[in-house]
Amino acid sequence: MSPDARTGAVSLVDWSAAASVAGRLARPGPTAPRADLDLLVSGLREAASRAVRPVEEVTGLVPADPAAPVSDVYVVDRPRWARANTEVMDHMTRGALDDLLDDAQPVTALVGGAQVGATLALLSSRVLGQFDPYSRPDGPGRLLLVAPNVLGVERQLGVDPADFRLWVCLHEQTHALQFASTPWLADHLAGRARDLIGDVARSSKDFSEARVRDKLVTIGRAVLAAVRGEGQALLTGIVDDEQKQRLADLTAVMALLEGHADVAMDAVGPALVPTVAHIRARFEARRDSGGTRADQVLRRLLGMDAKIAQYRDGAAFVREVTQRVGQDGLNAVWTSPDTLPTAREVADPRAWVRRVHG
Repeated sequence: MSPDARTGAVSLVDWSAAASVAGRLARPGPTAPRADLDLLVSGLREAASRAVRPVEEVTGLVPADPAAPVSDVYVVDRPRWARANTEVMDHMTRGALDDLLDDAQPVTALVGGAQVGATLALLSSRVLGQFDPYSRPDGPGRLLLVAPNVLGVERQLGVDPADFRLWVCLHEQTHALQFASTPWLADHLAGRARDLIGDVARSSKDFSEARVRDKLVTIGRAVLAAVRGEGQALLTGIVDDEQKQRLADLTAVMALLEGHADVAMDAVGPALVPTVAHIRARFEARRDSGGTRADQVLRRLLGMDAKIAQYRDGAAFVREVTQRVGQDGLNAVWTSPDTLPTAREVADPRAWVRRVHG
């Protein structure tokens, strides 16, 4: 087995190897003169700071600890984003896969780390920002803003850079506020993901009979999907009906988080982001186009199409619930694990309103 370099614990996946591979394979992305890059970094930091108060006003959410920042902001390149996500994945799987340790070998852990690292390297060119509430349980979550990707997309779309950077930060700081105002949420989601991954690993006949290396491929993809709120298709064929429903309900909560953030970022309005309508139109067109044929294949392999559907399903849920019971009524969703929507309720928001509000 491979002891984790950060914790010293035995790990099924060599996360240090995953971080190393991800850092090496992640492409650097678009470049600019040094002065422009300095402005990009400072602009993203300023946008992240400016976004917090408007999001609080729009959502009605209040941090549990008003004295603490809702997030620690890091402006990163692609390799650093990829390496940071190995830390997230390590945290999300810790203790969930102990039953598989006996039949694995150190070389298998290295192979698993390489596969996870290569996948993260591919994803690193497609993420504008990410809020990580999982890997630092004793402090504020990390907001990772991927500077070269923000630069590339704002150039591609031909949008106002300052407005676009603030728009991106409004989405990510909404995620930060979701977790800052609901202290139980990160542990709840991580626990559900660990339980599901461990249960699938122990109980699935197809999975239990697979070679260890094949297990690692499946686990790596499943964990990555769980971190990004995807995963339904990746586990098809190795989950039973009960596990499939648990996975669907976990994905539904991630749809809520993403849709809520999408609605908030647009609700701030032209007073703060004057070109918000133009940005949204161009961004949606980019989502729908799918790029080249190779890009479309890669999107499907990485689950990006599922992610796009998730944004839209979650946003539709948030808008209909708000229309029926108002912002305060929607915010009942953050009361406890019991008030989170199920997969059926995300598809039928009226069912959630009936269950929670009577």
